[in-house]
Amino acid sequence: ATSRVEIASIAAGGDGVGRTAGMVVFVPRTAPGDVAQVALRGKKRFARGTLVALEHASPQRVAPPCEHYVVDRCGGCQLQHLAYDAQLLAKGAIIADSVGRIGRREIAAPVVVPSDAQWRYRRKLTLHLRHTGEGFIAGLHPYDDAAAVFDLRDCPITDTGVMAVWAELRTAFDLLPRVRALRVSVQLVPDGASVVVSGGTTWGFSDRFFAAVPSVTELWWKPEDERPRHVASRRGATQAGASFAQVNARVAARLHEHVLQVARSMDPRRVVDAYAGTGATAIPLAEEGRMVTAIEWDHDAVARLRERLPAPSSAIAGRVEEHLDRVLPADVVLLNPPRTGVDARVTDLLQGTSPRPKRVIYVSCDPATLARDLARLPGYRIESIRAYDMFPQTAHVETVCELAPEAS
Repeated sequence: ATSRVEIASIAAGGDGVGRTAGMVVFVPRTAPGDVAQVALRGKKRFARGTLVALEHASPQRVAPPCEHYVVDRCGGCQLQHLAYDAQLLAKGAIIADSVGRIGRREIAAPVVVPSDAQWRYRRKLTLHLRHTGEGFIAGLHPYDDAAAVFDLRDCPITDTGVMAVWAELRTAFDLLPRVRALRVSVQLVPDGASVVVSGGTTWGFSDRFFAAVPSVTELWWKPEDERPRHVASRRGATQAGASFAQVNARVAARLHEHVLQVARSMDPRRVVDAYAGTGATAIPLAEEGRMVTAIEWDHDAVARLRERLPAPSSAIAGRVEEHLDRVLPADVVLLNPPRTGVDARVTDLLQGTSPRPKRVIYVSCDPATLARDLARLPGYRIESIRAYDMFPQTAHVETVCELAPEAS
C-alpha cells in the first residue's frame, strides 16, 4: 500500500521529510515541494518511505547526471536530484534545525558559501572492493543496501585525475591481497597520487602492484587491525600526511581563511589549536609571534608539525580531552574534531575554566554533534555561524561556529 506524502524539507542525511496520518516520513531522493506516492515501513511516529511515483514534481528537482545515482542507487551522493541553489538552502536549514532542536539555540539558517566547482571537485575517492570469484569489482554501496557493492565506472563529483588512477589500478587488481573484501583510497598529492590499501593479513605482491601502477607515487598498506605501513614511494617523496589533505581544496582554503580571520580579530597572545592535524592553522598563527599549543593524536602529524612550529609554540601528541586542562587558560581555542564531535570532558573544561577564552572557534563536519556540543556550553553565545559547501551533491556540510563567553 502507498500513501500520498508532500515533502516539506530535507533531513540531515539528505532524505526528504513529509507527514502523513500524523507520522513523520523520511523518503530518500525526494525534494521539498514533491507530492509523491510513497511505500511506508516503520513505527507509529516515524516511517521510512520509498518513492513509488511522483504526482507533482517540485520545481527544485533536476535530472541527476550520474547514471550510478539513478541505476545503481549509489549512496555516495544524496542530493544530485536537487538544483544547486536548493542544495545550499537545504544545508543551511539542516544546520539551523540541528542547532535549534539539539543545541537549544534559536538561529537563522546560516548562509552556505557555495563551492565554485559543483562537479569533479573531489581529490580523494575511497572504494570498496569485493571479490566475485572472477576478480575484484570496485565501487560504492547502494543507499538502501550497505552490504552490496556495485561496479563504479565513473564518479562525476571526483577529479578526472583520480579516476585516471583508478583506471590504472583496475589493471593490477589481481596483484592485491587475496581476500574477499578490501578498501582502497586514491588521493591526489603534489607529485602524483597516494594509494592506501586496507585489508588482508598478507600481501606478497605489493612490489609488483606498485611497479604496475606508474602514476602512483606513494603506496600504503593497512593490514587488518594494524597501523598503516609505508610500502613504497617514487622519487623519495613521502606524503604520510595525505589523510589531512582537503578533498575540496578551494572551499577548504576559504574556510581556513575565515577561521584565521576570526582568530586574529581577537589579537590573541595564547592560542590552543585542538585537533591540529599537520598544523595548517597553528603554524601561521605561531609565525605571527603568538604562543600556540597544538594538540593532535596522530603522532606522525605531530612529528611533522614540530619541525615547522617556531618556539615558544609547541605541539602535544595525544587526545585533546587528556591535555586541554593544562594548556588553559588561552585567549582563543580552536576545535576541529572528527564527525563524532568533542569529548564531554572538553566542553566541561571550556565551561569551567576561568577566565574563559575570548573566542572558541568550532569547525564542524556534522551539525548534529556540533549542536550537542553547543548544548554542553551554556556559558558561551554564538557570535557568528557560517557554513561551507565542501561536498556538493551530498548532504555533508562544514560549519564554522564562533563562540564568545556570556557576560557572567
